Amino acid sequence: MTNIIVLGAGMVGSAMAADLSKKHSVTLADLSIQRLEYIKEKHPKIGVLQVDVCDKENLLSILKDFDLVVCAVPGFLGFETIKTVIEAGKNVVDISFFPENALELDALAKAKGVTAIVDCGVAPGMHNIILGYYNEKLKLTDFETLVGGLPKLKKWPFNYKAPFSPIDVIEEYTRPARYVKNGKIITREALTDCELVEFDKVGTLESFNSDGLRSILFTMPHIKNMKEKTLRYPGHVEYIKVLKDSGFFSEKKILVNGASISPIDFTSKILFNEWKLGETEEELTVMRITLKGTNTKGEIEEVVYNLYDEYCPETQTSSMARTTGYTATAVANLFLEGLFTEKGVFPPELIGKHETCFKYILNYLKERNVNYNKLPRGRAPEVLIK
Repeated sequence: MTNIIVLGAGMVGSAMAADLSKKHSVTLADLSIQRLEYIKEKHPKIGVLQVDVCDKENLLSILKDFDLVVCAVPGFLGFETIKTVIEAGKNVVDISFFPENALELDALAKAKGVTAIVDCGVAPGMHNIILGYYNEKLKLTDFETLVGGLPKLKKWPFNYKAPFSPIDVIEEYTRPARYVKNGKIITREALTDCELVEFDKVGTLESFNSDGLRSILFTMPHIKNMKEKTLRYPGHVEYIKVLKDSGFFSEKKILVNGASISPIDFTSKILFNEWKLGETEEELTVMRITLKGTNTKGEIEEVVYNLYDEYCPETQTSSMARTTGYTATAVANLFLEGLFTEKGVFPPELIGKHETCFKYILNYLKERNVNYNKLPRGRAPEVLIK
């Protein structure tokens, strides 16, 4: 039986550990002993281990006992944690949304004989996998992803809840958004180009620029137009812009009654309670992936995939944990089954390009009732309302 360690016991990390424990021996590691005890009570089969991933020497020592590492730490810890895992000579599947370029670790991974598959979530993640597959089928010219995780119950003013730390959500609102237009990389502030879009089962949502293309900017430079946008309920962007433009996301420390604090730390603390998703709180994930290109017959073809997923009351697993975590566990299992054996750092589009891997992942998700539905050819998606 394969011995796997999952680093990070948040909603997504714990869901991945539970899923992997069906076939493998799994240890869940986190700094919070309270969180680990809670997960252990729910899933007695999972081993738990208190670990500080910032303690590099201790982490290197701990990793010696494991065959595969699955990384689900907060984004600001992601790059250094992955680097340590690779230095330990361990294969790794990662969902951390870190700002650094993971491909910078490719030479190290090759030197260590390691396979590191990164960004294995929903977006980045599944949209990369679908893109990688169709990049082999079509001469692509256009690629767009619209994606968001939303609470079912709208609570004023933000109408939003997060299954992960607010600091990672704020990163989506502050990190400059890169997209490709007419073959050129354009960088704009996040939250720009706000548009209203109609979705079945959800209704009207607003989309805005976010930095979700990541590795695709470098692995798919031949695609002339590419964009990823985040989805929220209408009105959310305006409230976030008020906070952002008023300095609430600033990292520059200020003095308050003699104490030096950064506004973003204060804001994150406030929003943690406002945005914290309850363990059994119902939420949903919606995504639309649109690709356009020329097929082998020289015809222009458009491919559209839709995802709509909800909190699962049976397993008490959030939709974001399901859609993000099960993508990563699918990739972990296909790697362990020998369907992908290359060494180095690989974003998901370089996994999805292989038809066997693409079909394995879609089937794995379907077995867990996470369904990516391809629109019939010729049927256009809902029209944008600008």
